[in-house]
Amino acid sequence: MRDFAPDMAMTFQAEGLRVGRNGVTLLNVDHLAIDGPGPTLILGPNGAGKSLLLRCLHGLVAPDAGRVLVDGAPCAEALRTRQAMVFQRPVLLRRSVQGNLDFVLRRRGVPRADRPARIAALLAEGGLAQKARQPARSLSGGEAQRLAILRAMATDPEVLFLDEPTSALDPSATQAIEALILDASRRGIRIVMVTHDIGQARRLGQDVVLMHGGRVVEHAPAARFFEAPETPIARRFLAGALVI
Repeated sequence: MRDFAPDMAMTFQAEGLRVGRNGVTLLNVDHLAIDGPGPTLILGPNGAGKSLLLRCLHGLVAPDAGRVLVDGAPCAEALRTRQAMVFQRPVLLRRSVQGNLDFVLRRRGVPRADRPARIAALLAEGGLAQKARQPARSLSGGEAQRLAILRAMATDPEVLFLDEPTSALDPSATQAIEALILDASRRGIRIVMVTHDIGQARRLGQDVVLMHGGRVVEHAPAARFFEAPETPIARRFLAGALVI
């Protein structure tokens, strides 16, 4: 069992969330509470609504109905600035690796004299110190995703949303990113992550949210979910027999 920091990170509650497009309901979540220690992994087949739920929790998508509560209150802009999100295909700035980090730190008001040490620590943490002066857009896929995570971490977030950050990466790149995620979680950062990889959810998840058809069909501690799933949909998903 992995050890995580005492749970003092942001808590999230979704109540009656509804999102539709062109008469089709894409998200229909009656209740979801994310408040335990360790990473929360959102699983489900393609089209299940995983990424849309993540965007609603982060405040990037306004629901047609319902609400998201952060620490028991509606998510105002002041709360959103304490969050960060990394997308499946992050966009890096047209500057060096260290320049991408410097840009974020400068925007956050970190004094110029303090930024080099902070950048060096981040690059060392992500294994990118040797790439500091390299153009960010010349990085490999795994390196680029690590930089995107480090750039998010430079904002000192209390919660980090991750949308399939290891999609299409090789095992070595995936392992490096998973190490970053677990280290952030152990430091007390709330991790909410979408993945389609059951093995990854087993490795990282403290609790698991399974979605299908825009609904949350099961939410349970990871150990219980994988050992004794309660719903037929969860059992079919783990058996590889669940489709949209």
